[in-house]
Amino acid sequence: MAATEATHAAGEAYDVIVLGAGPTGENLADRAHAAGLSAVIVESELVGGECSYWACMPSKALLRPVTARSEGRRVPGLKDAVDVPLDAPAVLAHRDAITSYWKDDGQVRWLDSAGIDLVRGQGRLAGPRRVVVNGGRVLTARHAVAVCTGSRAVLPPIPGLAEARPWTSRDATSAKSVPGRLVVVGGGVVGVEMATAWRALGASVTLLVRGDGLLPRMEPFAGHLVAESLAEAGVFLRTGVEVREVRREAPGGPVTVLLDSGDEIVADELLIATGRAPRTEDIGLDTVGLPHGSWLDVDDSLRVKGVTGGWLYGVGDVNHRALLTHQGKYQARIAGAAIAARARGVPILESDPWGAHAATADLRAVPQVVFSDPEAAAVGLSAAEAEKAGYRTRVVDQDLSAVAGASLYADNYRGRARMVVDLDREVLLGVTFVGFGVGELLHAATVAVAGEVPIERLWHAVPSYPTISEAWLRLLEAYRG
Repeated sequence: MAATEATHAAGEAYDVIVLGAGPTGENLADRAHAAGLSAVIVESELVGGECSYWACMPSKALLRPVTARSEGRRVPGLKDAVDVPLDAPAVLAHRDAITSYWKDDGQVRWLDSAGIDLVRGQGRLAGPRRVVVNGGRVLTARHAVAVCTGSRAVLPPIPGLAEARPWTSRDATSAKSVPGRLVVVGGGVVGVEMATAWRALGASVTLLVRGDGLLPRMEPFAGHLVAESLAEAGVFLRTGVEVREVRREAPGGPVTVLLDSGDEIVADELLIATGRAPRTEDIGLDTVGLPHGSWLDVDDSLRVKGVTGGWLYGVGDVNHRALLTHQGKYQARIAGAAIAARARGVPILESDPWGAHAATADLRAVPQVVFSDPEAAAVGLSAAEAEKAGYRTRVVDQDLSAVAGASLYADNYRGRARMVVDLDREVLLGVTFVGFGVGELLHAATVAVAGEVPIERLWHAVPSYPTISEAWLRLLEAYRG
């Protein structure tokens, strides 16, 4: 049955029904199908989901020219050639190409080639193992229904905000032109990345943060270094402020942002990047005894707790374990394996913390790269998180500019690395890097944290000279003393 032409029949039965065709849903369906189960995906928007069209891919297409120019400006023999304004129309055109012009033909072809059916429309649960699409078509699942519907941006309850029609992350990554003046509210990943991108493309950007720094879920030095760079790029950063009211007199007209300090900021666009909510408000959770629009509480095999029969799974953003595309894909692989094992009557290895059926990395080894200028990358626990969790730790820091490879990478390289060591087991609990190109260093740290590689064995993992990866050697030397 072709993905684009799945046959309409009352009560169509599949082994697995997946709600949501983003990377999480696609990977879960693929894993289930590879294990010999039939699978169908129900999608109300574009196959490929948020990541492909409004998040990871378009945002990084906007940011890559920014970081490439920034690094080039620090390379002798090249800096004069690249010290020019970015060609904004060319950057936006490349972004459009990366998103396939917001068409999902290629993704649909992949589903078809993988043997996974597609039903377009809004899918809602209608009791156990039953999904109704667009209020009429009925699908039933022999083994599992997996909710992979992702998350959406949330607007805080600020007077006048909804009426002002602010940008959310979707608008910020898909805008067709550069705003003259942009106010960004929120100092997390979306706020930082979009402030970086639109400032480099020519907008006057003001970044408003309620807390006292940027990137609050990372080590404090990450936010400090990124804030310094944003200020040097011309971003007006204000911390410790709250938006009291928003006014926009006419659609498309200027927007006025009133702060609790009494100050007013006038801009052409306002981006709100302050939080996410699960896209579970219209999928029929109430029909299976779950709260309407809630995050889904799951076990480590991603099975939703409190649902009789154990047939419902919540995978990706909807379970609030780690709101990252790569973690959603990881969870999809775990859930797909668990669903297939249960369908065959094979014992589940959920009690094995690093086994095939437990998404342990969600709790111990989540990697994330912030594609700011410079990049910030981290995996595992920060020093504060490790202390709060009760570990006996030692924190080791390294100035990345002191590594030979950094001086070759760029003049006046600024960066820092930190590893958090569990002293009782002598393994790494977390690692953080800030600097040019550090996103490509992160996977080595992820392997070390997820693999619980002993410090003494890491000493034998020799970094190539002269690369920035030699930071590992310096960190280990500092730890050993």
